[in-house]
Amino acid sequence: MLDAMKQRAPATERNREPIRAVLARALPATGSVLEIASGSGQHAVHLAAAFPGVAWQPTDPDATALASIAAWRAEAALPNLRAPLQLDASSPSWPVTAADAVVCINMIHISPWAATLGLLAGAARILPPAGLLYLYGPYVIDGVTAPSNTEFDRSLRGRNASWGVRELRDVETAAAAAGFSLADTIVMPANNHSILLRRG
Repeated sequence: MLDAMKQRAPATERNREPIRAVLARALPATGSVLEIASGSGQHAVHLAAAFPGVAWQPTDPDATALASIAAWRAEAALPNLRAPLQLDASSPSWPVTAADAVVCINMIHISPWAATLGLLAGAARILPPAGLLYLYGPYVIDGVTAPSNTEFDRSLRGRNASWGVRELRDVETAAAAAGFSLADTIVMPANNHSILLRRG
């Protein structure tokens, strides 16, 4: 029954180790991490296992995703992986009021811009000074991106006009308005980037 509830995202199998390697240099050794838009739950299980000193809190707005996260969590039985919570990044009220870091993988391009603004505002509310907001996904940087990302952008906008691969400078500007500074931009496999923001 649990296996039937588990969703699987093939991209997760490919990107989870590169993401883990970046987070290993950036996350605190202890404390709590809030994951926004956890999707299938595969990242939550992999990263909670990789960072046993950190309490990992997965979230998602979608009921099917929450069921999948719960199924992956039940199978993994990790003591530091918390039960998933329903959270809409664009909401002005989140069910979590404090975290030492916030992680958001592959959400910004498959959600309206309001979700990105809500993510930045929410992370600013709950993070301590210098707290990490980690973003992962495809970006346009100064008007330039890989041809595959251009095609992906067309596909996304065809599905939903409010979606699309974002210009990193727009994200950076919105982040600065929310009190964040860009700490690092790291090239990742498959034309993705890790974006590390720190709360001022």
